[in-house]
Amino acid sequence: MTVKSYNVRIWSIRQRASKTAPFQVRWTVNGKVCQEPFATKTLADARRSALVTAQRAGEAFDITTGLPVSELREATSPSWYEHACSYALMKWPASAAKHRASIAESLSAVTASFVSTQRGAPERAVLRAALQGWAFRMVVQQDTGEHVHRKDVEDPPEDIQRALEWVASNSLKVVDVAESDVVRSALRALSKTLAGKQAADNTIRRKRAVLSNAFRYAVERELLASNPLDRIDWSPPDTTDEVDFQFVPGPQQARQLLTAVREISSRGEHLHAFFGCMYYAAMRPAEVAGLKRSNCKLPEDGWGELVLSKSRPEVGAGWTDDGKSYEERGLKRRARKATRPIPIPPVLVSLLRVHLEEHGTAPDGLLFRAVRGGRVRSTEYTAIWQAARVKALSPEEAATPLAEVPYSLRHAGVSLWIKAGVDPVEVARRAGHSPAVLWKFYAKILRGHQDASNRMIDAALDATGDG
Repeated sequence: MTVKSYNVRIWSIRQRASKTAPFQVRWTVNGKVCQEPFATKTLADARRSALVTAQRAGEAFDITTGLPVSELREATSPSWYEHACSYALMKWPASAAKHRASIAESLSAVTASFVSTQRGAPERAVLRAALQGWAFRMVVQQDTGEHVHRKDVEDPPEDIQRALEWVASNSLKVVDVAESDVVRSALRALSKTLAGKQAADNTIRRKRAVLSNAFRYAVERELLASNPLDRIDWSPPDTTDEVDFQFVPGPQQARQLLTAVREISSRGEHLHAFFGCMYYAAMRPAEVAGLKRSNCKLPEDGWGELVLSKSRPEVGAGWTDDGKSYEERGLKRRARKATRPIPIPPVLVSLLRVHLEEHGTAPDGLLFRAVRGGRVRSTEYTAIWQAARVKALSPEEAATPLAEVPYSLRHAGVSLWIKAGVDPVEVARRAGHSPAVLWKFYAKILRGHQDASNRMIDAALDATGDG
């Protein structure tokens, strides 16, 4: 930690008896005398002027070295690669597995652009694999239980090792990446896909947020005076998060798709209720994957209830501490032990009761499992879904983005609730959204719902003579 002081006195240049450096610049920082010798008076004058300029600008001086903090920052600045590694390690323990992967992906893109030369650069795919899979990925050290960089405890392949050595040798200093043209190069890099095309708006925003946080960490470590992004005239592309409802299946199409899932194969039969939860309860796939028998209240007649408490988002095994391909965690945007009860209609109660009768549960109580056991993977349920689309939709419809992904069922479920007249606050609660997020994604339908509410208010006012 730098100990700084504004108590600085700069003396006049002193000449002394020395053949090599007869001119001396002297100053004190908090009473400590500092000095630098120079061969000519011109050099001494220049140095003294630099110190006076820093003092007049209100800059603090480091007590230990006597240097203005800007000079100290320049002299001791680590490389961006070193800083990015430190940032990734700092973020790792408290981050969800998906966020860990996002941080590594984002840092890889910008670190590859924060280099002084492209001479001798490894292939882009190799460099990306080295950064993302080794430099910015942690493992648990067996003897201490602490997180450490994978590159420091495992032996990478030769091409990965060469790539890491190259980026370590050519990475710019942190103080140098703060230059506007360098920052812009990083913004361009994170705005492109691996194929060189424009990345999706949300992807750009996500990666920019990681870059901004890494810069903020540099400010926290006193490697930078401020976040360089704050003075760059660059904005992420505007996003249109509102759901495009022309491609969200309506109730009849949703039922046809669910029927097609069941008729596809024995795996379709097993996943029939899986997709039913996404539509009738508007659940996220990761929430359905974590659904257990103990979460279900399934009466013989009438409405039931699902009390959600866990989610199992799918992510690569390299980003979890236990090496599993998924992470078991609390509900999205909820406290770790929070629950979310969802009333479910009789049709879903029936689907789940039939599922339990025919397929039972996994040993750990999970309702749905992969063919060989374990969590149902996205590749498996997506393949079933694509086959169901072909079976349920006309060739013209199947050629469009209509119900293109399983998540469309969740959009369809939420849309159905809103159109049915359910209070938007209750819709948001059941879907696990905040009201603000619900408006962000379902604004078009909610505006129509608002118009209907206005008409009811008009009618009530007319009935009382106030209209």
